[in-house]
Amino acid sequence: MPISKNINDLPKIATREGYGSTLVELGKEDENIVVLDADLAAATKTAVFGKVFPKRHINCGIAEANMAGIAAGLAASGKIPFISSFAMFVAGRAYEQVRNSIGYPGLNVKIGATHAGISVGEDGATHQCNEDIALMRSIPGMVIINPSDNIEAMAAVRAAYAYKGPVYLRFGRLAVPVFNDREDYKFELGKGIVLREGKDLTIFATGLCVVEALYAAEKLAADGIDAEIINIHTIKPLDTELVAASAAKTGRVFTVEEHSVIGGLGSAVCEALSETCPTKVTRIGMYDRYGESGPAAELLHKYGLDAEGIYGKIKETL
Repeated sequence: MPISKNINDLPKIATREGYGSTLVELGKEDENIVVLDADLAAATKTAVFGKVFPKRHINCGIAEANMAGIAAGLAASGKIPFISSFAMFVAGRAYEQVRNSIGYPGLNVKIGATHAGISVGEDGATHQCNEDIALMRSIPGMVIINPSDNIEAMAAVRAAYAYKGPVYLRFGRLAVPVFNDREDYKFELGKGIVLREGKDLTIFATGLCVVEALYAAEKLAADGIDAEIINIHTIKPLDTELVAASAAKTGRVFTVEEHSVIGGLGSAVCEALSETCPTKVTRIGMYDRYGESGPAAELLHKYGLDAEGIYGKIKETL
């Protein structure tokens, strides 16, 4: 699915917007849904749910660990809680409670983590969580979804609601191009999506890096390099079958993520291929370092996570 439009012509919406709007839709369908926030409802977009369902929206204050514990109790009593905060806080600060109170008993709690990755921008390194996927991957039974645009974000929230068990949903602050607005779009939990078929190499991308990978593929095509682009929206469980099949087809793999190359999509793909189809893999992401304060687009460019950076890294490596 090569993108014919210029990236600047596509409408841009932050994935956190889809999170908030879909919670409202689901809230109308199921009165068991309860939304908890840690004093960041305006930023996480759960405030829209609170306006419609004030009795089912709980502000737990700046107490993320306590919020996770409250959600566990609600889930144990038959409710379907969505807990929300910045990724740094809900995955980082509340890790123990998520692991022991939600993951260990396998409770039906959904974790809506917004403001993930370096695209948080000016908030700087302390708020730019590039380790959350690695943390959540290590929790047995935790499902991890990282949508690529607003349309996929809305589908991901619905899929998380339908799934019985703990789910980690990763959303961004930055408004990103909406490119999944097509009739044949289908979201299936645990299944990657082939966006562009190719024969020379495969790029597995997740989150906001997916559309950038598509544009990078067009630049590579101009150089005679035919890249296959696969959107991995569900990092756990990984679509191992698709990963192995594409790697066997092209023989060369690149992964792209707005996350540390340690423990995220790149690690998941490497682990899968080492067991099923040993293939040379180059991981593109944050290379064992913290982010910094600055405009989101400039940070993505500096760290090579935009189309130009992905294209450049692939050309350099090849």
